[in-house]
Order: sequence, then structure tokens, then C-alpha cells
Amino acid sequence: MTESQITMAPDVSGLVRDAQRGNVHALDQLITDHLSLIYNIIGRALNGHPDVDDLVQDTMLQAINALGGLRDPERFRSWLVTIAYRRVQMHLRTRKMTLMRHHPEPVDVPDPVGDFAERTTAELVVADQRRELGEAIRWLEDGDRELLALWWQEARGDLTRAELAAVLDVKPKHAAVRVQRMKAQLELSRGVVRALRANPVCPELASTMRFWDGNADSVWRKRLARHVRDCPKCHSHQSGMVSPERLLLGMAAMPVPVALWAGIQSAFQSGATVPALAAAPTLVAHTLVQHKTLVAAVTAAVVAGGGLSLAVVNEPDTPQASAPLPAVTNPAPTITTAAPAKSSDTKATPTQTPTQRPVTGLGVAKADIFVAPDGSDDGDGSLARPYASIAKAVSVVKPGQTIALRGGTHRPTSPLSITTSGTAAQRVTLAGYGSERAVIDASGIPADEWAITQRASYWTVRDLAVTGARNATWTCLACTNNVFERLTVHDNAGVGLMLRDPGTAGNQVLDGDFYANRGSGLAVQFGDGDGNLLRGNRAFRNGGDGINLGAFGSRVQVQYNWSFRNGANGFAVGGGSPNPAAAAHQVRHNASWGNDGHGFVDEGNAAAIELGNNTAYRNTGLGFSMTTAPAVLRNNASVGNTRGEQALSSGAKPSNNSWQEPGLTFRSEDASTAEGARTAAAKLPGTDYLSTGNGVGASMSGG
Repeated sequence: MTESQITMAPDVSGLVRDAQRGNVHALDQLITDHLSLIYNIIGRALNGHPDVDDLVQDTMLQAINALGGLRDPERFRSWLVTIAYRRVQMHLRTRKMTLMRHHPEPVDVPDPVGDFAERTTAELVVADQRRELGEAIRWLEDGDRELLALWWQEARGDLTRAELAAVLDVKPKHAAVRVQRMKAQLELSRGVVRALRANPVCPELASTMRFWDGNADSVWRKRLARHVRDCPKCHSHQSGMVSPERLLLGMAAMPVPVALWAGIQSAFQSGATVPALAAAPTLVAHTLVQHKTLVAAVTAAVVAGGGLSLAVVNEPDTPQASAPLPAVTNPAPTITTAAPAKSSDTKATPTQTPTQRPVTGLGVAKADIFVAPDGSDDGDGSLARPYASIAKAVSVVKPGQTIALRGGTHRPTSPLSITTSGTAAQRVTLAGYGSERAVIDASGIPADEWAITQRASYWTVRDLAVTGARNATWTCLACTNNVFERLTVHDNAGVGLMLRDPGTAGNQVLDGDFYANRGSGLAVQFGDGDGNLLRGNRAFRNGGDGINLGAFGSRVQVQYNWSFRNGANGFAVGGGSPNPAAAAHQVRHNASWGNDGHGFVDEGNAAAIELGNNTAYRNTGLGFSMTTAPAVLRNNASVGNTRGEQALSSGAKPSNNSWQEPGLTFRSEDASTAEGARTAAAKLPGTDYLSTGNGVGASMSGG
């Protein structure tokens, strides 16, 4: 199991939060990322029974309907697998009770479509012991077969032991005991398979089998297993067995049928008028049930584009009853502005492409190690004989050295791990070279791996583009004193850049563009540490929040950033969990416009967040949703937001904000410059857009 697989849960929890707020892209990714896991668990537990597709679909439906009530998003996977596990148990109990009405003695449920090996294993592998293993699964009791389905996912790295224990509702030590017992039964079942296939068959076993009808029901399972365990001749067949872990890891995952994917997609496509996810579970359920009959009619082309296009209308989260919206007693300001934008306006494409900016002279002029797309790892890393892979460069770099990426597209095919730290006096630098533009295309890295994982401190990473990652893009774990400057991180399947874990301190993210990522654009989450700064960045057209500080327990400075046209909130300034770990973030001179959530939201953060000179404009939710935090709000502007300009907790301290002082006007409402190219020095473009000129709202003067 890779470390990235072990630590995926926090990224998933961010998707859960986004989906709970009605973000269709987050819900899409949750379903896409977990459908194979659930299909394999249910499919293997039921030995490929025809009801597998229905149970998988019902499981996903139940999860979607209940997602709004999941209080701990970090438990999403174990919660989802628990739903699948219980539906399997219910299904098996129902089948067994039906058959018992027609049989005078206890029976087990035979596989109705042929043995497990024929359906899932023999088609995929040729190794004899893997075929034996597939056949042996027929001889397990229902409970052991269910546990094996879970453990198989653990062996592949798709579940952790803690998640498996949570599904079983036992402690990890007890789960380990149950797994060992199941494995012992599996080994005995493998012995039964070998004894039955032996030539010649043991005479005593042949005598025992005279009246056997060929079904692996509970009576014959126990009878044959007892004989194999007690018979020296048959027991000898258990020697030379390869461990089940090695066999299972070599078995391919069961592919999810195209019809199942298409059926779920079709159901949601017809539910286009469904409001927020948590608000209309009944209608979603009705829609999905209605369209089960359409599954077979949908072709593979429907899902060939990658991912599901779930037709659920986004709507921001509604404050809970425990935190009602306070009445606005201040006089409404007189604001000179156009009518609020329609939804089509909010999703307009910027008039310029932000990446079309000059990159003249921004890269390093000299370096110790060079990497070029046409280089060779057999070279010496010099300018004349550059390495071909970034992995080679980061494996040999020493404190104080600089790695320069030559212009062109670098295409790693395996995850990149950065572990060598610099020092305060000798930093490590990774950068583009001169005026050349270096792009890291991570699309060749497997989808179950994080693209770039950094555990190193005192690095400067600048003047690079990263795109195409099929999972989390660049993740810095417990890093300190790093600088990420002038990065362009776009069109990735997960979060663009995330700093996370306890001990994340002293890092700076400066002047970067994070856009069109399916998760959040830029995130500092799931940990704590002082001295982190986000300044001069733009996050836009991401599926999740533009900038996300959820579950980070220490103060982060967020200054002069712009977040626009994202699928969720512009700025999610949450704190750690539980509330004693809440963080009093400093949020100054930031602008948030055209997002499908709130402009600024505390996400339950109970600390005194400081919000000064920020602007929220035409967001689908509230301009400022500070319903929990005793936030201090000074000189902020909030205009044209669909659900209102602000909702504040009783402990909030607002002063001189646009909803308190009438007469606010904007110099310009034309976003083309703000959403266009950066300056030649990669600074924010200076613009009059949303500028007031009277000290209220964000400074939009750029760099």
C-alpha cells in the first residue's frame, strides 16, 4: 500500500464538504472515485450474483441521500463501505430466508451463475493458484466471504485497517483477529479445492462425496472441510500454497459495467430540476428508481468522456437552525451598479486566457542540475547532458542546489516524491530555466496515486506549470518554510496545491494561478502550524472552493488574492476540528466574485476571523457568511450576491462595511482585465474592476 493511498481521506473529505454544499463536480468525483471500490466489495461478496448491479446502485443512492447528514467527512469511505456491507448482509439474509421455506434443513445460497473463478478470476488471470483461490471462495461462509471482500480492498490499498474496523464496528485489534480467522478458513477452503481436484481422489473423500449434489452449501462445506482437516492424505494438499495476499494483489479489479455507470448518469440527467443535494433526497431516489429500466439502453459513448455529468442544480448550503440569520437593522446602502448577474453571467468565460502571459526572464539564470524532456537519466545533469526525469533530479539534489527544468513538456509516469530538505542558509530551488516555459504534464501518473508529494522543507518552487494530474496534484505534507511562487496549476482531477498535516508552518504561496481543477484550487487544510501566507494568487473555475482553509487549526494570512467563478465558495476560511482548534485567520484585500457558493464563509470556524477590505460580488450565496465566527469585519464590500450581502453571528463585530454605510459605487464592473493576463512579472493585473476608491473593499491595484 502506498503512502498516498493511506493518506487520501482528507482529500475525500474536502470533496464531501463541497458536495454537501451542492457542488455537482464534487459529487461527480465522489461517485466516480468510489464506484469501483463498492462494486468490487459487493461483487466479490455475492460471487457475481445478478443482483450486484442493483445493490451497488442502491448503495450509491442511499449514500447520496444521506450525504448531507454525514457530520465527519473524513469518515466518508468507511461510512460508504458500511452502507454497502449492510446491504450485502440484508440481501443474503433475505435470500436465505426465502430458500429455507423450501428446504427441510439449513442451506447455504449457491452461486446462481457459476463459480466465482469462472466469473471474475479465470477470465482475468491464468495462474493456477489464483484459479484455486477463486474456487475456494465458494466454500466460505457468507460472513467470511463478506469479510474477504473488504480485506481484498485493504490488501490492494483501497481501504485502511482502521476503515475496515469501522465498517465491522469493532476495534482494529478485533478486526485483525477476525481477518486471521477468515484467512484460516480460506486456506482450509483452498485445501478442499485441491483435494477435490486431486488425481486420484482420496478413497475416503470419494466415499464421503457419493451423495454430494455439487453445491457448496453449509452442510457439505462443513463436512468436506472437516475431512480435509483431519485426513493426512488430503491435508498434505495444503503445502506449497502462495500467500493469499500475493494472489489477491495480482488479481485485477472487477471492472464496473458500463451499463451501471450509464444508469446512474441517466438517472441524474433526468433529475435536472433537483435542487441542492441534501434538500431533495426523495426526488433523487424517485428519479433513480424510475430510470433503472433505461440502463441497458445507454451506450458506452455516454460515459466515454470521463466522469459523470450529474444534473443536480447547485445551491449553497443553508445555515443550520442553531445559527439563524440575524435580522439586518442597518439601512440598505445606495449602490450604483447594474442589476445582479444571471447565472449565465456568473459562468461567463474570461475574455483572456490567464496563462497567455509573458514569462520573460522569470526562470533561474543558472543551476546545478538540469532536466530536459529530451535528456537522459544516464547523463550527468549538466546543461549539456541534462537528466530526463524530475525524479532523478530530486533524488540527487543537495541543500543549496538549484534544479532547472528546460522548456517543453515533462511527462512523469510515476508519482514524484520530494524528500530532501534544504536549510535556512541553503535552500533548494526547483524552477523553470530563463525565459523557457516548463510544463509538468502528470496525466501519465496512475489515477490512484497523488502526482507530486513533498515532505521537504526550505524549498523554493517557482515558474512552472503543472497540469493533467488524475488525482491530487501537488501535496506538501508537514512542510515548513517553503515558497511556491508564480505557479500555474490547472486542469487536474484533484486539488491544485495543498499544504497539509500538523507542523505545516512558515510556507508562502505567491502570485500563482490555480484554475479548472476538479477539487479546490489552493488549500491549506487538515493540520496546523503558524506563519503560512497566501498572497497575490488567483483561484478560478475550480470544481470546489477557490481557496480553502478547512480544518486547519492555525492562523493563515490570506492577502490580495482573487477567487472567482468556482463551483463552490470563493474563500472557505474554516478552522480546525473540534472548535477549540479553530483558527483566527487574517483575510485582507481579497476579492470574490461569480462563485457558486458564498463569497467568504467561516464553515463553522468559531475563532475571531479578521476580515478587512474584502469584496464579495455577485456570488450565488451570501457575500459574507460568518454565522459561527465572532468575526471582526471592517471596510468590506458586499454587492449583488444572490442570497444577500451578509449573515453574521451574534458575536460578530462589523464596522464601516458596505451594508452599514450607504453610497458605495464601483469604478468598473468589467472583469476582463482582472480575469485576463498577468503582468510580465506575473503580478496581478492592475484594474479598476470592483474598485471603490473610498477605502472600502479590496484594493485591485495588482502588483
